[in-house]
Amino acid sequence: MATLFIRDPGSRRYRPAQEPEILSTAADLLGRRLVGEPLTTPRDAGEFLRTRIGKLDYEVFSCLFLDNRHRVLAFEELFRGTINGTAVYPREVVRAALTRNAAAVIFAHNHPSGCAEPSRADEVLTQRLKEALALVEVRVLDHLVIGDNVTSFADRGLL
Repeated sequence: MATLFIRDPGSRRYRPAQEPEILSTAADLLGRRLVGEPLTTPRDAGEFLRTRIGKLDYEVFSCLFLDNRHRVLAFEELFRGTINGTAVYPREVVRAALTRNAAAVIFAHNHPSGCAEPSRADEVLTQRLKEALALVEVRVLDHLVIGDNVTSFADRGLL
């Protein structure tokens, strides 16, 4: 297997890159490629999100902000929690959507346990966020739970 080398910051020396550095850089590159591209299925969004938050050992709540044609405006990790939960504030989600001039949003959060089954709390939160965003005319297209696989609220009829 080939070795990838990176330059140490502030130095002219190169060293072998560590796996987390490679994965983080790859995820950033994937994110930049996605901006401006349309998301047409939950699977498209799920594949991207698995690379970004799927293997974290703590829970995060993230949003993909989209325009009217479902092209990606931005991806943002809004809240970070612990191994089994994170606090999500509807006010901050609405503010983030308005800041990006989003017409639609896809929510995502990971389950570090690997179980992608949504909890009742996930369902209640999704409805609260959907109601808050409807007041400012931002559509909620999906909520994806990322674990060993991806569960789509839209596919399950939970939206």
